[in-house]
Amino acid sequence: MGIKPMVRNNICLNANSDGCAENVQKQIEYARNKLNKADNTQLRQRAPKIALVVGCSAGYGLASRICAGFGYGAATVGLSFENEPSEKRTGTPGFYNNRAFDEQTAKDGIVSITLNGDAYSDEMKFKTAEAVRQAAEKAGVPAKIDLFIYSLASPVRTDPKTGVMYKSVIKPIGGSFKGRTLNIMDGTFAAAEIEGASGEEISNTIKVMGGEDWQLWMDALDNEKFLYEQTRAAAYTYIGPESSWAIYKNGTIGKAKEDLERACREINSKYSKKIYGAWVSVNKALVTRSSAVIPTIALYVTCLFKVMKEMNLHEGCIEQIVRLYSERLYTADGIVPTDSENRIRIDDWEMRDDVQKAVEKRMKNVTQENIFAETDIAGFKHDFLEAHGFSLEDA
Repeated sequence: MGIKPMVRNNICLNANSDGCAENVQKQIEYARNKLNKADNTQLRQRAPKIALVVGCSAGYGLASRICAGFGYGAATVGLSFENEPSEKRTGTPGFYNNRAFDEQTAKDGIVSITLNGDAYSDEMKFKTAEAVRQAAEKAGVPAKIDLFIYSLASPVRTDPKTGVMYKSVIKPIGGSFKGRTLNIMDGTFAAAEIEGASGEEISNTIKVMGGEDWQLWMDALDNEKFLYEQTRAAAYTYIGPESSWAIYKNGTIGKAKEDLERACREINSKYSKKIYGAWVSVNKALVTRSSAVIPTIALYVTCLFKVMKEMNLHEGCIEQIVRLYSERLYTADGIVPTDSENRIRIDDWEMRDDVQKAVEKRMKNVTQENIFAETDIAGFKHDFLEAHGFSLEDA
């Protein structure tokens, strides 16, 4: 397309369709190579035949759909809210990712149906149910959902019952937070401060990013009789090191994620006799819009990338989800390994003591003068641009 990335305040405002398609293809090939090799008969029988991914267009949601479709050959229904391209602007990266996914499934004879709309609405839940039935008919399998991935990351949510719109915030609780922001495009630091969240902001963030909508989706799927004894459901979260807790674990996001875990417990209780299980999966820190703009987070991630690459432990979204499926959700013996809180931990390599000690040391030692030596800012920038279909050469 010959376009350049438009980056303002660590936010990319456009996307490259060709680059997005290339990125999707790379993930498809990785999933094929890793998951199609599974030759255990029981495992193959247990693998998903129909997968629903809500929030399917980027990051962990996209990787989840790719692994289900191209790793296991499942018929997939994906839902996300994307902007199509116009004369004045490009489409969102998710629009191009979804298009590339559907084009490849068509070539490979894999059933896929992609929906564009507000996943929080009752209307889209109804349309999704129709799509699941269509996908099942095309695939020649019963209309039962084997795998349901809930991976929404919207900043706003309209309550379908009241029509009230809620907005989430990423803020600390109990006071302001001061830290350094890192401009990922040029590697410069700047001081920043985030004010503490109000009670209303906390409750609004829980309303948007908590577990209420996940529960509504489970209820809707049950009403359509899509749930059965092989249904596995998962939603994603992040915990991270103590250095990030003021913003994440102990901040507004953390409160929302606590509610997500509450919802998971209630789902398992309510549907204990109908589904295989529901889990919250704690995933590794990766490059996201949030990690690029929140004080200290970009610095942590660039140091983490440096350390984990040196230790040969680094993973991107697709590597993480391959491990989630092959070593957690779809094991040969059917047992899903969890921690004491019944959470799946694929952040286990990130949280290893030796990794965290090395990251902490780098974070203490990094200065403006040694930023490119002590961190993997180039890797962070690469992943940030790649998520929008661009490369380092485009910047």
